Amino acid sequence: MAFSFNKPVVFIETNIRRVFIHFFFKDKTEVRDSEILPLVEETIDHDNPRHWYYALMDYGAMLKKQGAKANQKSAHYTKQAPFVGSDRQVRGAIIRHLLSIGVMNEHELITLTGIEPTRAGKILFSLEKDGFIKRCASKIFIK
Repeated sequence: MAFSFNKPVVFIETNIRRVFIHFFFKDKTEVRDSEILPLVEETIDHDNPRHWYYALMDYGAMLKKQGAKANQKSAHYTKQAPFVGSDRQVRGAIIRHLLSIGVMNEHELITLTGIEPTRAGKILFSLEKDGFIKRCASKIFIK
């Protein structure tokens, strides 16, 4: 809503969390999002929330480049697994193939991605569940 319609909705993402922890919770660990949300709500620019959130996200990215480890103080922090070889990477490859080729069957996708069929089936199921792809008979395509 904030980005598409410039509506002043309150939300948190990684870089926004980093900014608020960096400035408001310097000496605290295990900071919960429920502690950050009221601050986000209090500081939101009601006239132009889109630009405010862009600025917060850019600032949070800059803090990360400077070595700020504020997100590690979050109670919600988890270190993400490496991207190479991950299901995230395979999901992206499947979407790219479907966007470039169009409709494909499962066997073609498995061959193109080069992954094991059981793993491919689970990833295709998750893409369908998340609303990215659709299956009709033996064909798979972007929803």
